[in-house]
Amino acid sequence: MADHYEVLGVERDASADEIKKAYRRLARQLHPDVNPGDDASERFKLVTHAYDVLSDPEQRRRYDMGGDQNPFGGGGGAAGFGGFSDIFETFFGGAQGGGGGRGPRPRSRRERGQDALVRVTLDLGDVVFGTHRDLDVDTAVLCETCQGACTQPGTSEVTCDICHGSGHVQRTVRSLLGNVVTSQPCNVCHGHGTTIPYPCGTCQGQGRVRARRTVSVDIPAGVESGLRLQLPGSGEVGPAGGPNGDLYLEITVDAHEAFSREGDDLLATLEVSMPDAILGTTTTIDALDGAVEFEVRPGVQSGDVLTIKGRGITPLRGSQRGDLKVGVHVVTPTRLDHKERALIEEFAKRTKAPQPRLAEHQQGMFSKFRDRFRH
Repeated sequence: MADHYEVLGVERDASADEIKKAYRRLARQLHPDVNPGDDASERFKLVTHAYDVLSDPEQRRRYDMGGDQNPFGGGGGAAGFGGFSDIFETFFGGAQGGGGGRGPRPRSRRERGQDALVRVTLDLGDVVFGTHRDLDVDTAVLCETCQGACTQPGTSEVTCDICHGSGHVQRTVRSLLGNVVTSQPCNVCHGHGTTIPYPCGTCQGQGRVRARRTVSVDIPAGVESGLRLQLPGSGEVGPAGGPNGDLYLEITVDAHEAFSREGDDLLATLEVSMPDAILGTTTTIDALDGAVEFEVRPGVQSGDVLTIKGRGITPLRGSQRGDLKVGVHVVTPTRLDHKERALIEEFAKRTKAPQPRLAEHQQGMFSKFRDRFRH
């Protein structure tokens, strides 16, 4: 039976570090994954067992005293390397050679196209009922010459000579545990398994080209600034004629000079002269969807809100339109001639208007005006 010290090639007084270095050197040379063959396999078992014994101080003491005559029995220690493939799999993800598992598959050239984002600016009037837009989009479209095949007409892809169609090549990597065989994407075909000897001259082998195309879009009523609408399949075509990505429309609604929006309601302010506020009147305003006539009742006050049903915005998900809410602002004249002033003074005497006084405090006048719009 071979002496453990002779198997490892060390002196009997070798240190633990010298024994470890000798074992690693021999393990690299003899491991079955690196050096297949029955002779190497048997020698590897002897080396592993010798290291098991001599690396453990108690087992080494018994061996030096004449014990441990079983070349493959005894302690667990490094014998579990029998099993070096288990360690390789832990560190290298099962990439070592000699395995019978299925290798990685070639990567398809056809991929999904990227999504695209287009910003659309609308007027407030467009939001009432919705609108239609034809948008010019700079994007990737299918190559008309090769129809996504990436090759010149009449030619085709060929199997890669380097990876033989697998898309991957095996490389030997040196490590502390020995030579490890790993699998990496082929540098020639870039993992596709095929090469294109004659790429399409129009798209340079991409299967798509940059172009401007028109997208017709029906924008629904009720949209608001910041909203994004998704149009599935209207984005860029993918490489090699892959499926289109999506197109997103980001909405911005411009401010209007006369109307503002609160939910599905439209808000506006109507200036009323003092006589019309006292006597009442009928007036017409130009709403976003046409003229609307309504009555200002006698005695209307500044801050009163007149509601016109169903003349607001059609909601994004619904059909019942909001309301048009008109806040009244009574305009007090600032310039009066003598006759007008005399009439006002006479009116004040006849009505015996009370002296100005503080009203009961509830909330600020402007916040009260805003709150009335909400009711």
